[in-house]
Amino acid sequence: MTKNELSDIYRDYIDCLNGQDWSNLGKFVADEACHNRRQIGLAGYRQMLEGDYRDIPDLRFNVHLLIADPPFVASRLVFDCTPEAMFLGLPVNGRTISFAENVFYEFRGGKIANVWSVIDKTAIEAQL
Repeated sequence: MTKNELSDIYRDYIDCLNGQDWSNLGKFVADEACHNRRQIGLAGYRQMLEGDYRDIPDLRFNVHLLIADPPFVASRLVFDCTPEAMFLGLPVNGRTISFAENVFYEFRGGKIANVWSVIDKTAIEAQL
C-alpha cells in the first residue's frame, strides 16, 4: 500500500466516523483491534465511538495533520465540541471546548489493527 492509498483510506475512515456510519466501520477497523494496548475488537471500538457521540452529540473529527508511512498513520485531530456532562473526568457540563488528539494507527490488511491515542487534557482544563 502506498502513502497516498493509506492516506485516502484514513480520510475515508474519518468520514465514516463523522457520518456515524457504524455499519461500515468494519471496512476500516480490524476484528481484533487494540486501543491503547487494550484489545477491544471491532465491537468494542464501535461501542467506544457510539459512547463518544452519546456524550458529545456535536462531535466532529477534524484532521489537522496527517502523515502516512505504511503501515502507520500519524494524525493530529482537532475538536471543537460540547460534551454534555463529564469529559475525561472534567466537569465540562455543556460548555464548548477545543482540544487536540494525537493518534497513531497501525494498519494490517488495509484495516486499523492498533491505535495509540493521547488527548490534550491540559488544554481542556485551561478552558474550564
